Amino acid sequence: MNHKLETSEDVLDKLFTVICSRRENETKGSYTSTLFEGGQQLIARKVGEEAIECVVAGLSGTKKEIISESSDLLFHLMVLWSNSGILPKDVWEELTRRQGISGLVEKKSRSS
Repeated sequence: MNHKLETSEDVLDKLFTVICSRRENETKGSYTSTLFEGGQQLIARKVGEEAIECVVAGLSGTKKEIISESSDLLFHLMVLWSNSGILPKDVWEELTRRQGISGLVEKKSRSS
């Protein structure tokens, strides 16, 4: 039996497809559908909550807790992207654009 490990891109693409399908076709009993029903404020608030939980896990959690909270954060971020009309490739392109640029220089360029 051949078990091919999916790439992170495959996993994220599949997840984003499911998230978008929940936005387009409300699914009764779906947590994702309830996020979309709650609108941008609810979704953004959930991203903030998950980010804080990720920070807490990073400060005092185990590797398993950090992985779990990171997964929650990525999921909620993708819901935010979907609700905002952003595709993962838009984010990947921005990350690619920033490659080779000092983070300090890039951040300074945004504030000028």
